[in-house]
Amino acid sequence: MDSLLKHMVDMTGHRDHTMLDISVISAVQELAAAAQTRVLALTTVRGQVFVRSRAIIGADSPARMEEHPDSGLPGEPISSFPALAACIERREASADMICADGRQMLWLPIWIGDKADTCLEITNPTPYDGATIQVIGGIVSVYRNFQNLLDYSERDSLTGLLNRKTFDDQLAKILHANSELDNHKLPGEEERRHPGESEKQWLAVVDVDHFKLVNDKFGHLYGDEVLILIANLLQSSFRTQDRIFRFGGEEFVVLLRSIDLDNAQKIIDRFRTNVEAHDFPQVGRVTVSVGFVSLNAFEAPVIILGRADQALYYAKSHGRNLACHYDELVASGQLQAVAANDTAEFF
Repeated sequence: MDSLLKHMVDMTGHRDHTMLDISVISAVQELAAAAQTRVLALTTVRGQVFVRSRAIIGADSPARMEEHPDSGLPGEPISSFPALAACIERREASADMICADGRQMLWLPIWIGDKADTCLEITNPTPYDGATIQVIGGIVSVYRNFQNLLDYSERDSLTGLLNRKTFDDQLAKILHANSELDNHKLPGEEERRHPGESEKQWLAVVDVDHFKLVNDKFGHLYGDEVLILIANLLQSSFRTQDRIFRFGGEEFVVLLRSIDLDNAQKIIDRFRTNVEAHDFPQVGRVTVSVGFVSLNAFEAPVIILGRADQALYYAKSHGRNLACHYDELVASGQLQAVAANDTAEFF
């Protein structure tokens, strides 16, 4: 009982989804003595549901967030998990399956209303008894309720993406963590760790081209549908470890984690071309413009955002449907480096 209460206190003491995920799988792993516990993200793209692991803990390994190599896919098709697929289709509370080697797989979708974007997956050598299932059910209920509260405070109500306030908090945390890491590096450590071009973190600003014309010609209902579909394309085009935010209106921001310039450009361009190729109901063709910049732990967020916005403004004024890198524009003389952009819409 003391261990259960300790985990409940830990779960409800967090203010972000990442730590909440870590807390819930740690609680299940200890209290249910599981072989492995995962948090799965369920993403719908063009009517098809995909499954991707978001956090994992094993019997002999600590809890961690999972990072996936960029494959261009939002995960595995849910058809690879037939028991879970049937559970989601019937809107049931759980599903289980006995594997060929005798292990039990237990899935517990986290239903919020009639939608489940998250699922707990528990692997155990043998089926659980009723008392253990009851404990797990209690943990899931607390997790669902607290996730709902976090969603209400962190997410945009129209698109379900993270909101502007959450972006401010997460960018500040990333910059602080990076500055702490740089301050504790030994002389020469950077060269040893990154012999070539180093991996960096990036900030990309996305703006829907001619969005006012969409609202004026088709109405705000179709305008909202365009924004929802853009949000879905953002989630399917970027990686699980990247963070996507809606700033309001037709503006979005993406924080890309630990990647080099070539791959950052590739992923951003993939999103841009996915939007261009998508057939938006009634509206037809829609495009986006993107400006992006690497994060510098020793620069203020307003400067970083201003530079990304300068690159975006360049894309908007040079034909739109472009993804422009701030440093490349400055190096080529196409953009003048300034501390902030008077045209920026963020401030």
